[in-house]
Amino acid sequence: MALLASAGHRAYFVGGCVRNALIGAAATDIDIATDARPERVLELAEANRIKAVPSGIDHGTVTLVLRGAPYEVTTFRRDVETFGRHAVVAFSESIAEDAARRDFTMNALYADDSGEVLDPLGQGIADLAARRLRFVGDPERRIAEDYLRILRFFRFHAWYADPDGGLDAEGLAACAAGQEGLDGLSRERIGAETRKLLAAPEPGMAVAAMAASGILARILPGADPRLLGPLVTVEDLAGVAPDWTRRLAALGEAEDWGDRLRLSKAETRHLRAIRAALGMAAPAEAAYRLGPRAALDAGLIRAASLGAPPDLGLSAEIARGAAARLPVAAADLDLQGPALGAALRGLEHAWIASDFALTREELLGQLGGAEAPGTGD
Repeated sequence: MALLASAGHRAYFVGGCVRNALIGAAATDIDIATDARPERVLELAEANRIKAVPSGIDHGTVTLVLRGAPYEVTTFRRDVETFGRHAVVAFSESIAEDAARRDFTMNALYADDSGEVLDPLGQGIADLAARRLRFVGDPERRIAEDYLRILRFFRFHAWYADPDGGLDAEGLAACAAGQEGLDGLSRERIGAETRKLLAAPEPGMAVAAMAASGILARILPGADPRLLGPLVTVEDLAGVAPDWTRRLAALGEAEDWGDRLRLSKAETRHLRAIRAALGMAAPAEAAYRLGPRAALDAGLIRAASLGAPPDLGLSAEIARGAAARLPVAAADLDLQGPALGAALRGLEHAWIASDFALTREELLGQLGGAEAPGTGD
């Protein structure tokens, strides 16, 4: 900010960092808007030995890296033509023109380096105070500029809007009308927005509205949001932090969801482990076979499906299962090859069915008196 101001330019913090500061939430990304052209920003950074990356220079954005932290500095802009993510923009001298092309009124807020907040549209501060999420100007036009704004509408509502106030009717109608545009978005972008939405404190209303408008089925065919609200309640009762993979599992199961959301291999494995754990009646068995995290997630989802608080002994059962160790090993059996594997699986099944109670001797006895090598005559 000092770099730009010292060269005679206007510079303002903008968007999410201002919004979050006003509501007392942590600011994750620091974005700066300025009347300086991107080439000028690069020139000033080089002269002051600040690392500069022309990350989106065609659209006026230069990322400055200071003490290891990135700051996106973007020139004031106005739209000339819009083609989704490929909008043609012109640089502007007007902060009002820059605000008019932003997505939501609560994101069209600026602050100077003294902390004075500017609301060029005259709507953002009031909407933020009322926890009211609204598009800037015409919702259909805002969506046509970038169809990802459909998903951002639901995500921002879940994070920042009044959960009892309902979704803005005009915005919701525009999202429903423009949903075919989602088909042209990359799966990485859809996956990133879905993660953020499901990680919100209370995403139930937003996801239910997505389902009612047909948008949820478009990005996740077969998803059913009915368990999401009860799951949030169960999480609160259990004192468990929100987890987007747990909530995704509560929406249902489809083989292609991992691909649709571009989940990592680890995320896909965990999602499948939760679904497998839901098929096991005992949380201790789920913890033993699939790990404590999958067992806990399945236990919470099961409680939500029953409309009941989580079992008070759930954590203890999961810990017991996670710590359990099969008391027999391959070295205990005088078998080889496929017969050895089948015997071990059978013994493990019997041991789990006994609630981990059978001893080594009792398990070996089930093989018809099989003895450990070296103990026979």
